[in-house]
Amino acid sequence: MTREETGRLDRGDGTHLAWARLPGRGPTTVFLTGFRSDMEGSKALALRDACAAEGRAFLRFDYSGHGASDGAFEAGCVGEWAEDAATALERLTEGPLVLVGSSMGGWISLLLARRWARLPGSRIRALLGIAAAPDFTRKLMWPSFTEAQRETILREGVLHVESPYGPPVPITRRLIEDGARNLLLDGPIAFDGPVRLLQGMRDNEVPWEMAAEIAGHLTTQDVRVTLVKDGDHRLARQQDLALIVATLRELLGG
Repeated sequence: MTREETGRLDRGDGTHLAWARLPGRGPTTVFLTGFRSDMEGSKALALRDACAAEGRAFLRFDYSGHGASDGAFEAGCVGEWAEDAATALERLTEGPLVLVGSSMGGWISLLLARRWARLPGSRIRALLGIAAAPDFTRKLMWPSFTEAQRETILREGVLHVESPYGPPVPITRRLIEDGARNLLLDGPIAFDGPVRLLQGMRDNEVPWEMAAEIAGHLTTQDVRVTLVKDGDHRLARQQDLALIVATLRELLGG
């Protein structure tokens, strides 16, 4: 099995991003983590192991303020984390790419695909979204807050929200305002390659209908939505991981 390389990448301002990659044949699979998640999660590791077993190139990394990377989580926002991803792709990979985005990572992968679709010879060949959550700050997060909570964010700049996954999450005014500048579901999402969207129907974070909404906004005709009736937001059970790996293999061509 191919040995994984690890390192830290200075994104240009002294903030170092932790990364791990497998050399191998392309296209390179890149895993984009979710909000407050990191590259040590079960989906990232399952994809790494599958790529290692087949001699395929693979990259995982942590955004600033996440996992082993530098920075404070509450100082970041979706636009900044998308720039972290772009930096990692540009400096740590070569050749064609398949982006696998989990939850917020799905938003970031779509932002990158739309941005690079405007360039000749885009390196992004395919997208795999796992409970992809574009525009979640406006469509899911902001509507869930009470008027008092919204006033706290606007007045104090941060609100700490209870989380089922760990300590309270700091939701900042910067996160909300930046999210509004990076919306995707208010128009077409330019991308010509194949897209696969996996979505649990028992997802308490992202409504399963969002997968169909994303499909409707993509310009490519090669889109398939797979609903897992008993699947939750994480899609991290063994059968879910097997589905994710099989879907990636199909996108990679075997």
